[in-house]
Amino acid sequence: MNYNKAEFYASYGTFSQIPECSRIEIAFAGRSNVGKSTLINKIFNRKNLARVSSVPGKTATINFYGLENVFFVDLPGYGYAKVAKSEKNRWAELIEGYLNADRDLRLVFLLIDMRHAPSADDIHMINYLIESELPFVIILTKADKLKTMARAERMKAFETEIPYFNDIHIIPFSSQTFEGVEEVRNIIEDIANEDEESE
Repeated sequence: MNYNKAEFYASYGTFSQIPECSRIEIAFAGRSNVGKSTLINKIFNRKNLARVSSVPGKTATINFYGLENVFFVDLPGYGYAKVAKSEKNRWAELIEGYLNADRDLRLVFLLIDMRHAPSADDIHMINYLIESELPFVIILTKADKLKTMARAERMKAFETEIPYFNDIHIIPFSSQTFEGVEEVRNIIEDIANEDEESE
């Protein structure tokens, strides 16, 4: 895949605006400010394909990016406290509406900040994905912010903090060192190629 050719497709503020599924889809989910936009930009080797904000909760829409036979779907960040309840409900409806819909969703990349224990919302999302039988990979962001010892301690702690840890594909990621980028791209390419072979 030529990642440089990825393009922004559309943003939707309510689930009812989203058109019917026309390509296979790969989604990105995670807490506000966990680094979804940063990861998307690194995958596609672009600075501003996905707008990165230092303000948590900025992505209040579902954003679609297109490349070849795949749509990449950036879901709104969840768990940000400083927004109105009505706005939180709208985000929840967007996320749940999308994940519950009958779409050709092949994989969810669930991002968790490597420096901290998963939040209650993260655990809720993991359990939801398992119960819904939606395939997912956990990406541990901001890996470069931890020194070797602290990183080893966090990885050990995740074994008990993340349900079914040993059964989940987990990728440490750093936007600074590019750790994890190739592994994520390989997964994307496997999914895209599978779809082309089955046609």
